[in-house]
Amino acid sequence: MWFAFAFILVLITMTGCLSMQHPIFGKNPSGQRLEDVQKSDHYRYGKFRNLIEKPGMTERSNIIAEVYKTFFKTIPNREPTDPIPSIKTDLKSLDLNKDIVIWFGHSTIYMQLHGKKFLIDPVMSGKASPFPWGTRAYKGTDIYTVDDLPEIDYLLISHDHYDHLDYETILKLKDKVKLVVTGLGVGEHFEYWGYPKDKLIEKDWGEKVELDDGISITTETSHHGSGRALGGGKNLWVSFIIQSPERKIFYSGDGGYDRHFADIGKKYGPFDWAFMENGQYDPAWHSVHCHPDEVAQATEELNARNMIPVHHSKFSLAKHAWFEPITRISEYSKNRDYRLATPMIGELVELDNEQQVFKKWWETVR
Repeated sequence: MWFAFAFILVLITMTGCLSMQHPIFGKNPSGQRLEDVQKSDHYRYGKFRNLIEKPGMTERSNIIAEVYKTFFKTIPNREPTDPIPSIKTDLKSLDLNKDIVIWFGHSTIYMQLHGKKFLIDPVMSGKASPFPWGTRAYKGTDIYTVDDLPEIDYLLISHDHYDHLDYETILKLKDKVKLVVTGLGVGEHFEYWGYPKDKLIEKDWGEKVELDDGISITTETSHHGSGRALGGGKNLWVSFIIQSPERKIFYSGDGGYDRHFADIGKKYGPFDWAFMENGQYDPAWHSVHCHPDEVAQATEELNARNMIPVHHSKFSLAKHAWFEPITRISEYSKNRDYRLATPMIGELVELDNEQQVFKKWWETVR
């Protein structure tokens, strides 16, 4: 069995190497952008580093065995049998005077804030992989396309992994997006894919961008990584603090639990809303993705009044059952200092309405 698996792995590697010239893999920073990247205090010995360095895999984990268990081993309830319930909201007819959020599954978020339209980590191609045989979206989760979106004022990209920076989606968005805000170096992908440089804002941790009408975006740390091909860490992964005259919002991006949540809470909090990564975790790579109990703790440390869990219920990228992240965070959020909001895909969340009620929609899905 292991010989067969090794043979398959070699074939996949060879195929991957042959296809690395495809633009889907993007491009690492070069020229002036590389010089700017190298000036960062967080870039050392040829790549970006987390504030507290930890191994991506635990000492007891074997990467080949984990790849096998994640992508080849049968895992009970890894994907739902039924379609995931969703709501098709007409995004182009929404009242811009209302502050709202709509979750599209995984980490894709549409938001209206102070009359401006935001789109965060959009993946609307139906897959989270560069390969045709890669991870596909669950039935019912991919009801929105780029054509359904209005013009976007600010496109926010937390990092360049395929389940957050989707090549097909980004190409289709090119004429709809006014500005892109992301971490240092990520703009190289966008320029390679045809975006003009004057649309791109790339920032280091702790840097603030002042935008129109009193809106600002601050890029902050997370404990994660980056990379679309061989050799990661060439561009920066970030979380976002989004502030308008009326409210303050935190988006975690991807990343494991560490003291940075408490530090961000003390420096920027309290937050009206937090969108927190909650899913695709595993003990083998505990340092780079939060488990649900840690998500609950981090939300309190951020001093957030309301929290929407994301990074779940669209793709299977880990060895847990598809419903485990949302089930566990619902339990861990009981008797906490924040309110948990669990909208269906496409359901309109009113940011001013803290009495809005959400169904436990996952309990009816097999």
